[in-house]
Amino acid sequence: MAQGAGTPMGGFEHYPALIRTEHPACTVCIANYNGATMLHDCLTSVFTQQGDISIEVIVHDDASTDDSLTSLREKFPQIEVLASDVNVGFCISNNRMVSHARGTYVLFLNNDAALFPDALLTLLAAAKLQESPGILTLPQYDWQTNDLVDRGCLLDPFYNPIPNLDPARTEVAMVIGACLFMPRMLWNELGGFPEWMESIGEDLYLCCLARLRGDVVIALAESGYRHRRGATFSGARDDATQLVTTFRRRRLSERNKTAVMVICTPTLLMWPLLMLHLLLLLCEGIVVAVAKWDWRIWGEIYVAAVRGIWTMRRQLLSSRQAIQRIRRSTPSNYAYAFRPVAYKLLMLFRHGMPRVSR
Repeated sequence: MAQGAGTPMGGFEHYPALIRTEHPACTVCIANYNGATMLHDCLTSVFTQQGDISIEVIVHDDASTDDSLTSLREKFPQIEVLASDVNVGFCISNNRMVSHARGTYVLFLNNDAALFPDALLTLLAAAKLQESPGILTLPQYDWQTNDLVDRGCLLDPFYNPIPNLDPARTEVAMVIGACLFMPRMLWNELGGFPEWMESIGEDLYLCCLARLRGDVVIALAESGYRHRRGATFSGARDDATQLVTTFRRRRLSERNKTAVMVICTPTLLMWPLLMLHLLLLLCEGIVVAVAKWDWRIWGEIYVAAVRGIWTMRRQLLSSRQAIQRIRRSTPSNYAYAFRPVAYKLLMLFRHGMPRVSR
């Protein structure tokens, strides 16, 4: 199971807000690392939301080396700041913030994103209409082009996210962590983000776990948020027509997606799926390394990801046993949001070989 939200790893300074709402409807949690140039847009979009909504805002600064902390204290004294003295990663950052949160709902918002003016009203209205609690998101739009990026995501058999663009389809497999909204009570029941994941794939894990429990994952058709995709956490992004990523992101992405497959795939189908996935993953690594003429890609991304799964095998199998015991969703219901396509292959045809940098 996921580690608790209070797992100690590195100290942090706590800067309480000057004024805190006693019982906020929503706590907005923003993880920040060297995002000084983006925080103003993000926070301004939160504080200019329509409607009379009681909110609190918490920012966890992950040992930034820019002037993020100075800027936050000078321009936004009304927010609560948790300033870590060591870089602990996205998962621990968010777990810490929720442990300080008091809102009925929590909204996880990337520092490189900005909400539409009616975003919180839309999310809160939809949440109050739900018969049972679930995870919600809004349509994601590209920061520069304003093109629709996704309305949540479906998954291929190997847990690669497939952007959903259909406004009529609201129930999805997962929502991107750049804008993820849910009741704080549900977050606590799910156990938060697994801290061993570091910074990639935690949204996939949380949504898959929720769906196994029978909770819904919904992408609303209204409102939205703009996102500078790939601006933080060494993110993958479209650079014109080519995909751009990093060694670290690719390694964590492949390791963590595989871990979610092991933990969450119901029935014994997990084993043949896992074997096929690992074989294809290593073959992919050879092809990319040969195409780029860089064997570090093979060793430091693909072999390292498989080695990480092997090293964690006991922990993953223990988590699988615990989670599958509480599964309320049938295998067919869980599989509803999967699509029988090889999404990575489609991306290869569309964009060609990715550019991988340090």
